[in-house]
Amino acid sequence: MEVFTSIPAFRNFLKQQRASGKTIGFVPTMGALHNGHISLLESAGAENDLAVCSIFVNPTQFNNPADLEKYPRTLEADTELLQAAGCSAVFAPSVQEMYPDTAVMTFNFGNLETVMEGVSRPGHFNGVGLVVSKLFNIVQPDKAYFGQKDLQQVAVISRLVSDLSFQLELVICPTVREESGLAMSSRNQRLSDKEKILAANIHRILSVAKESLLKGQTPETVRTNAEAEFKKYEAFTLDYFEIADLKTLETISEIGSTGNNAICVAVFLGPVRLIDNIVF
Repeated sequence: MEVFTSIPAFRNFLKQQRASGKTIGFVPTMGALHNGHISLLESAGAENDLAVCSIFVNPTQFNNPADLEKYPRTLEADTELLQAAGCSAVFAPSVQEMYPDTAVMTFNFGNLETVMEGVSRPGHFNGVGLVVSKLFNIVQPDKAYFGQKDLQQVAVISRLVSDLSFQLELVICPTVREESGLAMSSRNQRLSDKEKILAANIHRILSVAKESLLKGQTPETVRTNAEAEFKKYEAFTLDYFEIADLKTLETISEIGSTGNNAICVAVFLGPVRLIDNIVF
């Protein structure tokens, strides 16, 4: 496995691979890798000749400087995991390499920026759009792999690919969970063992909400009950709990047809912000 830190060197490597007829699967990450990331890489390796990964903590998508500072950076351990998983190449640029000048371009993702993460993290999706566009242009993959856990990010990137005519296929992979049900996340590294046990209640509450909706309870009632359940735990501070249309992510008053509904949550456990969702 090769590790690249410069854009020209990485582009040259990929150009040589494409010239020999190889297809490229791409997994963009911010590092602090876990089995969820590895599952994406394994899917990329199974469906393409090469699986490549980027590791870059993108400053433009953080609206909280403290969150950016505390984000775990474990490059050495990450590269070892990737090599063991069959990754062909890693792109780990510096901030200066990715942003030699202050970026001034802005993205507007319409209604996707007016709900949930868009409300709680203003400017976040502009940063996501910027860095993903840069990475897609650098890598030019045949397929790019993302996890369902970041459901709203997936919707934003899907819109990006469509509107800017990126010639690639987006592959959305299921959320990978701990045995407790807790969605795997790089932010979990900031939780104590006791907090991880407590955090498993996030998925439990989501699952109860789903079953209640399927039994005929209204989204309003289910949302109220879920909010009350979170309040039982002093360590939790609920950011949002929304029952939404899967395509628009706008709040719904009644559930739609099978596969078109999403329950999304963001909650603080101490200073650590965790997100999760269920699609049904």
